Amino acid sequence: MKSATVEGGCRRNVELEDFASSGHNRYAMPPSRILVALPVALTTLAAFGAEPAKSPVAITNHPLEFIDTSFENASPVWYEFAPDSTVLVHLLYDHERSSPNRAAGHIHFQLHAKAGSRLTLEFTNLDNVWNGVSGSVARELKAVVISEDGRAWKSVPLESLPENRVRLHIEMPGPRLYVARVEPYRLSDLDKFLAGIRTNRLVQVTAIGRTVQGRELEMLRVGNPQAPFRVFLRARAHAWEPGGNWVVEGLVHRLLKDDPEARKYLERYCVYVLPMANKDGVALGRTRFNLRGKDLNRNWDKPADPQLAPENFALEQWLEGMVKAGQAPHLALELHNDGSGLLHISRPPVPELSRYLERMATLEELLRKHTWFTEGSTKESFRNSGTLGDGWLERYGIDAVVHEFNCNWIAGLKDYPSAKHWQTYGEKLATVFYEYFGSVKP
Repeated sequence: MKSATVEGGCRRNVELEDFASSGHNRYAMPPSRILVALPVALTTLAAFGAEPAKSPVAITNHPLEFIDTSFENASPVWYEFAPDSTVLVHLLYDHERSSPNRAAGHIHFQLHAKAGSRLTLEFTNLDNVWNGVSGSVARELKAVVISEDGRAWKSVPLESLPENRVRLHIEMPGPRLYVARVEPYRLSDLDKFLAGIRTNRLVQVTAIGRTVQGRELEMLRVGNPQAPFRVFLRARAHAWEPGGNWVVEGLVHRLLKDDPEARKYLERYCVYVLPMANKDGVALGRTRFNLRGKDLNRNWDKPADPQLAPENFALEQWLEGMVKAGQAPHLALELHNDGSGLLHISRPPVPELSRYLERMATLEELLRKHTWFTEGSTKESFRNSGTLGDGWLERYGIDAVVHEFNCNWIAGLKDYPSAKHWQTYGEKLATVFYEYFGSVKP
């Protein structure tokens, strides 16, 4: 607790509590009272070395009434108005533990505004830090999607601005409009998906652990566990990246059609899926890290911390049980979104690395043959230590790869990404896996 006496024509005692450093929400009112007479408030701030806050821009009859973030998966933001009536939307960073790294990039909110009005929104706080190096996500923000009902989405382009900013121009079709970076996939979407397949005789859903906040982590098995080959997929290690969820849905629905082709696929391989690794982040509208500041697609080069990364610890325990039972996956895909859509083929110092690279070349060839994939893979010198793709290969000898999906544009379709396009990709993966295990003997 600090106190000060300020001379300003009268004397006032000012009680300030340095509660921001105690870990409390720095935007909330401190628990202690602040007794400041308005005439001396600015003098008080100066005495403590703080600059007085700028007065908010006075906006008369602005068509925007409110930005609503009260719903599932909404992105935490704050906003203000520029003198030209542009709405400045400030994203909030989430931070990595014991690191300067930070991430913002999840966009999902609802505009309340006058029907027919034209709005200009400018997104700020895009200066992410990764591996200790600044790198703005603005260069990857090329488009967003909009929807009146939160279900039928349409892509609209963004305008790039100097100083790592991007701008959106829209006309309100009605009094409410959702805006999202990509077509959202929420916890409720996962619950609906699991409810629709849980009773299928080909499906087993098993709880393998819980998140930081206690949400159940489901492992989904499709097919016969005694099939000759096993493939594993994980989606949503990073909360803002929903593409993998739509891909998984497409794959599973294709395998459960129970037609001759599907039966043929499942005679050759069994599929295991962890459909949503970072459930807490998805629920709360976070961008990258889990709620204890851990990146769930890092640190796979060593055992997972059960307290800081219970999501990875649960998966690691499941995997080691499979390895012990002689049922380790022969292929693992870690599904993500970014602005490039490459296969991230890492190169740790492992025995027979050349054989692994040959198998990944076969996988890439089959993706090009059967899906709209055209983006290619990382360079020959690429290694990203600690990712699931790198760590599972190095620690367990599993052919693993990180598969990114471009969140802005699908070059092979010459179209914007959508849930439907990603589901179609998942459907085609059923054929890719069938031919992969027919030509490659892991």
